[in-house]
Amino acid sequence: MNDKIYLVAQREWLENVRTKAFWIGLLIMPVILVAAMVLPTLLSKTKDARAYAVIDNSGWLDEAVQTRAFASDLAIMLDRLGFDGKPWPEGLDELAALRTEFVDQPDRGDFARQSTGVDPAPSEPRLGAAQDLAESIRRWWDSLEPDTARDLDRRLSKAQFRQVPASVESRETLNEKLGDDQIFAYIAIEADPASSDDPASYVSKNLTDNDLENWYRRHATAAIRDRRMELRDVDPELATYLQGEFRLDRSKLSDSGTAESVSMNDRLRQWAPVGFVYLLWLSVFTVSQMLLSNTIEEKSNRLMEVLLSSISPLQLMLGKILGIAATGITMVGTWVICLIGAIIVLPIIFSGGAVGVDFSFLLSEPRYLISFLVYFVLGYLLYAAILVAIGSVCNTIKEAQNLQSPLVIVLMIPLLLMIPIGQDPNGTMAVVLSYFPPTTPFVMMNRAAGDIAWWEYAITTLLLVASVFFATVAAAKIFRIGVLMTGKPPNIREMIRWVRAPVGLIPERREPAEASDGGGQS
Repeated sequence: MNDKIYLVAQREWLENVRTKAFWIGLLIMPVILVAAMVLPTLLSKTKDARAYAVIDNSGWLDEAVQTRAFASDLAIMLDRLGFDGKPWPEGLDELAALRTEFVDQPDRGDFARQSTGVDPAPSEPRLGAAQDLAESIRRWWDSLEPDTARDLDRRLSKAQFRQVPASVESRETLNEKLGDDQIFAYIAIEADPASSDDPASYVSKNLTDNDLENWYRRHATAAIRDRRMELRDVDPELATYLQGEFRLDRSKLSDSGTAESVSMNDRLRQWAPVGFVYLLWLSVFTVSQMLLSNTIEEKSNRLMEVLLSSISPLQLMLGKILGIAATGITMVGTWVICLIGAIIVLPIIFSGGAVGVDFSFLLSEPRYLISFLVYFVLGYLLYAAILVAIGSVCNTIKEAQNLQSPLVIVLMIPLLLMIPIGQDPNGTMAVVLSYFPPTTPFVMMNRAAGDIAWWEYAITTLLLVASVFFATVAAAKIFRIGVLMTGKPPNIREMIRWVRAPVGLIPERREPAEASDGGGQS
């Protein structure tokens, strides 16, 4: 019997892996994963700087915004340049020489604030030196082109936005430029916002990209606040003190029981299971649907009848499940190998940081990959048993879609709850769904970043294994009758009656004529 199951499984596996379509589809997922890791950063490099114009009737606000943008960019340059192989721009050797004096302080943005005068209470000696140097730096910054700024650091405002001149009478001209896509947007400041509540206008054809609007509003809000304090003669030191934020430095509890600072990898590690859940769901659903389609196809072209002349229905069903399982493991294994390769190779190829996020921590967390493979196998076996039973009683994909609708709804639950469970992996909802076998693989994978007790893994896994066993027994009872049926498929109630019938776990092979006792036409 085992030899026959093996032969059926081997046939199913070879039938899939020998096709070009399988390997093309297999490699699409790694390509998508690599693209998701690399493309956002690469596209941000190719994104043109948004050209904008400002009509400033206040006489001061736009200049204040530009000064604050300069301070922000200067802080970024001082913090980043000289590291990661980034060279200093030509003509700023003087700034490089003073970097140690002004930047190697607890507050890395101190020099930028002093050099621009944005800080209302800098220390006098250092302020003088910073302001002397700031004039030459500001002239360089004003003439900085977006391409040059992008080479220095993509976060610079000069790399993202480019201001074009506009006079107070040129609103109609700006409308024409906006219509011809010569500019991305323009801002019209009609009155002095420090003494008026009248809103300014932001005009653009693009209603989805809000980066320019948010950037300008942020700097303008800070400038207006400082101007209003100056008009009301508010003490700058007192205002700074009153507006000071309560700071919280996030820490985590280490294995040794001490508090450690939280790194970016720690945050990614916490959310990595969400990505694995999506891949797990996609893998289980794709491979199970492959089994369903294969079963219906072989039944509709009468190949089942030929196979059942040599083996029993149970052998055929188990062989198909295991064969498609081998196909799924081939697919998932290839994805895992490609993922590990991408984690190792991409940082080497894109040494300049084009990969935006470092996923190397996954290699130090084998429980993610191990959990993914284990839950894929168990989740597939559970849903495969259900879908092979559905496929055995249906003659077309349309009939199968009607019967599997409740199952699809159950499958959608863990997908819709990925984020809530990731935020609270030990919450009531997560724990309850962990003990519900149809959602166990996905929810437990989602909870992998949480502190889950070993006994919880053990109990949920045992429940899942028991569910796979009983689902396989029930599927065998339905398969042995439904596989030779033709005509209208049975309803759910009739299939439940077949399952409850006192038939042995390994039924003897029945002739096609006997199989018609299930209520269908053979």
